[in-house]
Amino acid sequence: MIDTPSDSTDRPDVGTLVDFVIGAETDNPLYVEVAIKDDGRVVLFHDKPFKKPISWFEFDLNTNKFDFIMENGELRDFGLPLRQSVAKHMQNSHQILTVLLDDESGEGKEGHYIPLIIHSS
Repeated sequence: MIDTPSDSTDRPDVGTLVDFVIGAETDNPLYVEVAIKDDGRVVLFHDKPFKKPISWFEFDLNTNKFDFIMENGELRDFGLPLRQSVAKHMQNSHQILTVLLDDESGEGKEGHYIPLIIHSS
């Protein structure tokens, strides 16, 4: 008989994004927005740096669930499903431009392209 791991050991525990950013407080919450550029490319804006780098994103086409996978394999749930108007652009994307905004001015400080893996459950 082959021993197969259960689903609970196949994927790491899911945490929230707020637990994984620097400087998110009740009076200074994390701002995250997923937007679509005029050319259809997906951009993610955030105003707090992450404690560890994001290795890739995962998106489920059926549930519109959007997850962040950190460098150590930890899964971070975006918290809400994406609106259909945004989700339809995800299926044509292979990467997402991720832009850290200055917390005070709102101007872009740095940006990186991060791979996107699409799932269809």
